[in-house]
Amino acid sequence: MSHHHLRMPIIVGAPRSGTTLLRLMLDAHPDLAIPPETSFVVAASALNGSTNDLRARFVDTVTAYPPHAPNWEDFGLAREALAEAVQALEPFTVADGLRTFYRLYAQRFGKPRWGEKTPDYSLHIGAIATLLPEARFIHLIRDGRDVVASWRQQWFSPGHEPEVLARAWMDRVLAARNAGLGRTHYIEIFYEDLVARPEAVLRQLCDFLDLPWSNQLLNHQERAPQRLEEHRTRRSLDGTVIASHAQRLRQQRRTMERPGVERIGSWREELSEEEVRDFERVAGGLLVELGYELHNHH
Repeated sequence: MSHHHLRMPIIVGAPRSGTTLLRLMLDAHPDLAIPPETSFVVAASALNGSTNDLRARFVDTVTAYPPHAPNWEDFGLAREALAEAVQALEPFTVADGLRTFYRLYAQRFGKPRWGEKTPDYSLHIGAIATLLPEARFIHLIRDGRDVVASWRQQWFSPGHEPEVLARAWMDRVLAARNAGLGRTHYIEIFYEDLVARPEAVLRQLCDFLDLPWSNQLLNHQERAPQRLEEHRTRRSLDGTVIASHAQRLRQQRRTMERPGVERIGSWREELSEEEVRDFERVAGGLLVELGYELHNHH
């Protein structure tokens, strides 16, 4: 496939760090299509075996993942179309299978390039970089106190206690930094910079991705409502609704607006003194290392 050399942005970061906003900004570029979260790349990368069997298992994995609530519906593709395109790959590799999925998705929008945004891939940068050498990881970092204030209001929150969430935030940020810092395929950007100086940050990302600048990047909100329509109701395999379409839209409502700085420091209103103290006890060192100021000087 001729697309190997085109750099593929993969947006990672702790959930609620602005990854959907950045996805919609980059996806507004006329050459680049970024699907909703895929979640299946790591599972697919673990597949091995004989070719024909591997093709079938690849299609099964991609179209029925994650097992508790498959998100295949989000991509607007027919399973048969993927199976057919995968059948045509000779020889078949999982990497080319994945590229085929992204190509089919990008073709829906008439775009030649594609990217990826699944926050939890921050925990798997090494494996994905090996599988897809063209991957370029964009690690979006946001003040962990704001992340926690936002995260715990969501249906997918891993817990409610600031310590638990602080640890989850820290694990993700550190995993991405440990895998990426000092490598040419990795860049860090801060949510606070992205919303305060979007053009400067997006120009930096275009250079990183070898993508020509487009002013469309600054007008993502024009297409955001239509792009977010893709977020179908998530159901478990037995049909139970895990998150409705409306619920999924609500969790992303702010991405439909022009980026603004008003969400920076929202933890000051949304977390109690005690909660801030608990968070900083666990993750204060990392906050300081990233350039954030502590509320409590222990």
